[in-house]
Amino acid sequence: MKAIMVMYDSLNRHFLPNYGCDATIAPNFARLGEKCVTFDHCYCGSMPCMPARRELHTGRYNFLHRSWGPMEPYDDSMPEMLAENGVYTHLVSDHGHYWEDGGCTYHTRYNTWECVRGHEGDPWKPMMNPPAMPEHLGSLWPQDWVNRQFMKREEDQPQPRTFKGGLEFLDLNHDQDNWFLQLETFDPHEPFFTQKEFQDLYDPDYDGPLFDWPPYRPVSEEEKPYVPHVRKMYQALVTMCDKYLGKVLDKMDEYNLWEDTLLIVNTDHGFFLGEDDQWAKTGRLLMREEVAHTPLFIYDPRSRKVGRSGALVQTIDLAPTILDHFGMAIPKDMEGISLLPVIREDAPGHDAVLIGAHGSFITVTDGKYKYILCPNEENWPLYQYTLMPTHMRDMFDPGEMTDMTLSAPFAFTKDVPLMKIPDRSFFGMPTGRRFEMKQIIEKYGEQAVPFSLEVKPHQKTPAGWRTELFDLEADPWEQSPIQDPETEKRLRKTMVRLMIRNDAPVEQYERMGLTKEYEKIK
Repeated sequence: MKAIMVMYDSLNRHFLPNYGCDATIAPNFARLGEKCVTFDHCYCGSMPCMPARRELHTGRYNFLHRSWGPMEPYDDSMPEMLAENGVYTHLVSDHGHYWEDGGCTYHTRYNTWECVRGHEGDPWKPMMNPPAMPEHLGSLWPQDWVNRQFMKREEDQPQPRTFKGGLEFLDLNHDQDNWFLQLETFDPHEPFFTQKEFQDLYDPDYDGPLFDWPPYRPVSEEEKPYVPHVRKMYQALVTMCDKYLGKVLDKMDEYNLWEDTLLIVNTDHGFFLGEDDQWAKTGRLLMREEVAHTPLFIYDPRSRKVGRSGALVQTIDLAPTILDHFGMAIPKDMEGISLLPVIREDAPGHDAVLIGAHGSFITVTDGKYKYILCPNEENWPLYQYTLMPTHMRDMFDPGEMTDMTLSAPFAFTKDVPLMKIPDRSFFGMPTGRRFEMKQIIEKYGEQAVPFSLEVKPHQKTPAGWRTELFDLEADPWEQSPIQDPETEKRLRKTMVRLMIRNDAPVEQYERMGLTKEYEKIK
C-alpha cells in the first residue's frame, strides 16, 4: 500500500468550492469532491504551525503542555514508525519552520526529505544592499522582498519547486510498494505572492499599493478599503495551489495510483481575511471558525467511498489513519482515531474535541456548540513542559529557565520527567520573535506591533478577551454569543474530561477556572 498527503498552510475552507464558494477558481479541488470523502466537521487541535505538525506526528494534543517547539524524545512519530516498519517515507516541503530551532526534529523523522527555500522572509538570499522595498501595508519581513528578486518566474517560487520534488518522487517510485509521500507547501500562507497571471483572474484593474501580506492585528481604518483586494490576492494564491494539486491528481491518473494509494489533502488551520475587521490568526481569533474549522479530503483505495461525512474529526486523527492504512497498530499514547472506519462504515467520529494554543483560550466543540473559555485575569499558573526548550526561531533564553524545576512524568512521556519552565512568552508571538519585533519597531514604529515586548514574569490575559458560547448550527459565522447555562455546564465538564484524558497539568484547571469540575470528575 501507498499514501500521499498533500498539505497546505492557512487554507481557509470558506474559499473552496467544496465548501460553498463559487468565487474561487479551483477545478482541481472540485475534482477531489468527485474522488474523496469530504469532511464537513474537521477541526484543528493545537495551533499554530508546528504545534499542529506535532499533532500530525503524534496523534495527540500539544497545546496543554507546551507551545511551539520540536518533536520530543519520548514522542511517537507516525512517519518514523512507518520507516521503522518497512514503509519508505519522504517529505518535500517549503515550510521554513522545519529548518529552524523550533521545528528542527520533524523532517529528520523521515527516510529522506527535501528542503525548498524562499517563503515568508526565509533568510535565504544574501543581499546586504537590497533594492528599495515598497511600503507594504502590513509586511513585516524585508528579507522577503530580497527573496522575491529571485522569483520572477512562476517556476522559481517555492510552491512549484516543492511540487516538482513531489512529482519527481512519484515518477521514480510509483511502481514500488510501501511508501508515504508528504508533499507540503507553505501556501496559501501569507504573503499572498503569485505571478500576474493569477492576480489578473481576480483583480486585473487594481492600482493601489502593494498589499499581499496582512498583519497580525485588527484591520485598521486605512486598511479597510484594501480588504477586498487582499481577499482576491488570497484567492489568486489558492488558484495557484489548485493548479499544482491538479498535477498530483494527474499523476495518480497516469500511474493508476487510485488502486492502492491513500490520498489525504489537508491543512493546519485557516486564516482571517478581514472578516469581522480582523486579520490573520492571533488570540481569540485562533478559536473562531475561519481558523479552527478546516477542510479535509480523504480517498481510501479499499472502499473508494465518495461523498460527505458529518463526523466530528481532527488533526490528531491523521496519524492513526495513516498507520491503520498500512496495517500498523496505533500506539496507546495516540488520542486520535483512525478515520478509515468513519469512511468505510460510517462509524462515529468524536463526541467532542479540544482546540487551543498554549497560554491562550481552551475551546471545546461537539460540532453543534462551541465553548471558548477565557483564562483567568492573571493567566496563571502556566508552565512549559519540555525536554527541547526552543521557541520558533531560537532556543530559550537562560533568563527564562532560572526558575526551572523537574516535573513528574506525564502518562505519555514514557516515565521521563520534564523541564517545568514558567511561561514567559507573550500573546501573538513566541518569545523567540521578540528580537525581530524590535527591529520592526525601529524601522516602522511602535504601531507596527500591536502587543507589548516587555519581558514580564508572565503575560496577563488581555482586557478584551472573554468567554463565549456559540450555537454553530444557528450561527455558523459566530456573530451572536448565546446564554445557555445548561449547555455551558455540560461543555465545561466535557472539556475537563478531555483534558484529563490528555493528562493536562493540574495548574491548567486553575488557570481556566475549572478546578471545581476537575475535583468532581478526576
